Amino acid sequence: MVHDLKKEGKFTYLEVGEGTPMIVLHGLMGGLSNFDDVAAYFSANGYKVLIPELPIYTMPLLKTNVKSFAVNLDKFIAHKGFEEVILLGNSLGGHIGLLHTKLFPNKIKALVITGSSGLYESAMGDGYPKRGDYEFMKKKAEEVFYDPKVATKEIVDEVYATVNDRSKLIKTLAIAKSAIRHNMSKDLPHMHTPTCIIWGENDNVTPPDVAMEFHELLPDSDLYWIKKCGHAPMMEHPKEFNAILHKWLKERNF
Repeated sequence: MVHDLKKEGKFTYLEVGEGTPMIVLHGLMGGLSNFDDVAAYFSANGYKVLIPELPIYTMPLLKTNVKSFAVNLDKFIAHKGFEEVILLGNSLGGHIGLLHTKLFPNKIKALVITGSSGLYESAMGDGYPKRGDYEFMKKKAEEVFYDPKVATKEIVDEVYATVNDRSKLIKTLAIAKSAIRHNMSKDLPHMHTPTCIIWGENDNVTPPDVAMEFHELLPDSDLYWIKKCGHAPMMEHPKEFNAILHKWLKERNF
């Protein structure tokens, strides 16, 4: 879906469909293509789906943190002239969505998080990325999914290229550290935005008890599980993910 990208000022994004705006936020090592199935499905079902490229590698190093990205998202929403949006975020994208919802609650009609950071983060696993070690990066990419085959050569190549670009690696580590520092456990009980939590039962990065803690702390949340699924349900089980989310949106009249 890369050919559909729009560039306006500082913003680069995908936009498909017409209807209620749904803004999708990708993760740290993720890209817009992670949400191809989500974009195709919801754009055909009454939603305007927008997937902005997060400025992970373009922000100054001192601003490479979760809060800067949440503020940048608010500028994007203002740029598009939306009064209210649905936010959907995976991994770091979920964290940005959560913090944005805390900072700008009136703009967010509903929040959807899947494999989100914000409470617990083991994105770096048992060590920092090893530059130049392709097999190590392949193993790390495969661990993100229940089925290692989902980590295609294209995905592994992209992660490998990022880690071997020194400036990108520095920014990657900066945002990962920011995510760990920015724990939201004290904020969540005060956030009353309706939240749909969709989690892989076999998530190694943000384990299932993280989803349960989000569910306990968020006053108005519903929790759904996907079996045989890792950290990125919308990639591993797109049909099931879309069905769960669409049903929830209908039940909540969003």
